[in-house]
Amino acid sequence: ILRNLDQEVRAIEYLISKIESREEKTKDLTFAKQINVSNLGLNDLYINKENNLNPKYTLDNFIVGSFNEVAYAAALAVMKEPGVKYNPLFIYGGTGLGKTHLIQSVGNYFKNHTIRKNVFYITSETFASDYINSVINKKANLFKEKYRKYDVLIIDDIQFVSGKIKIQEELFHLFNSYYETGKQIIFSSDKPPKFISNLEERLRSRFEGGMIVDISKPDYESRLSIIKNKIKNNNYSITDEVVEYVASIIQDSIRELEGAINTIHCQTQAKNRNLTIQEIKLLLKNSIKPQKSVSINDVMKVVADFYSIEEKILYEKTRRKEVVKPRQIIMYLLREDFDTSYPYIGQKLGGRDHTTVIHAYEKIKRDIINDKILVQELEQIRGLLYNT
Repeated sequence: ILRNLDQEVRAIEYLISKIESREEKTKDLTFAKQINVSNLGLNDLYINKENNLNPKYTLDNFIVGSFNEVAYAAALAVMKEPGVKYNPLFIYGGTGLGKTHLIQSVGNYFKNHTIRKNVFYITSETFASDYINSVINKKANLFKEKYRKYDVLIIDDIQFVSGKIKIQEELFHLFNSYYETGKQIIFSSDKPPKFISNLEERLRSRFEGGMIVDISKPDYESRLSIIKNKIKNNNYSITDEVVEYVASIIQDSIRELEGAINTIHCQTQAKNRNLTIQEIKLLLKNSIKPQKSVSINDVMKVVADFYSIEEKILYEKTRRKEVVKPRQIIMYLLREDFDTSYPYIGQKLGGRDHTTVIHAYEKIKRDIINDKILVQELEQIRGLLYNT
């Protein structure tokens, strides 16, 4: 009945609990007043309107691990020699992995350092909106003046300029202005320039002319460090057992890790005691993913058997169609399901270059949008991998 009224309704959950007495409610309200609101992370929402930078993003609280150390080193190089060594700096990686933290940290460094730089941070969507409004209001010149006055320009989520020809044209000229005057420009994206669709080649060429670095998913040790740093900085009281549990179940996103810790902290304050692991499992049930005990060799064997080819052929340089597709599917699965690094996948598959692996991953990712047979094959392969 509810779904007939509202198509957005997907599920209904029932919560059964006892009716609290007035005395119990009063007790809860009294305790609620004692909760330290400043400890709930709300101060993180503060943004400096002058440059759009969030002061909470600094390198002091940026955790460095094997998953982001190259990007971190590139950021340090830019801070040391802005507009010289890596211009542009192009950082790509999945959602919630710390790209925004890193690029805003660079901005905050320049804003607060002794050799102060005029910095501006913006998302590509806001940049596009500003441009459109300037054209509508016949203030294009003011738009150009505004965006050319900075020493360092940071544009987040640049992939969203895909298909927007006029925006790309304006960005191209803006880029040239910065580059020719020795000013630093920094981009972030969820994918490398080579795989941003509907992007003008001249702009793609500009992106690829600087330093391109990848941030991948954090390993277990890095996730532990991230959580402990969050707890220390916010003065949370969370046990080591809980920290280790959260680090083991949330593997794909730093943002999800920090969100889980905030959730646990709020519940801990509300109950005025530490939560049990069972309570946390219930609290984070939507964040828990099935644990995979599948090796790279398992993936190779299952895919080879599925397509009835010899496993050793996958390592060879052959371009035969019956071998290329299974090899690309292996590359896709290793990246998508296990977040294996591109260079390591290439190494395991006969010493192939990481760009070959990126191409294979993106190709399968595109093909599954319209190829129903490929989708079914992937489902069957995953079933063989995880359910047997």
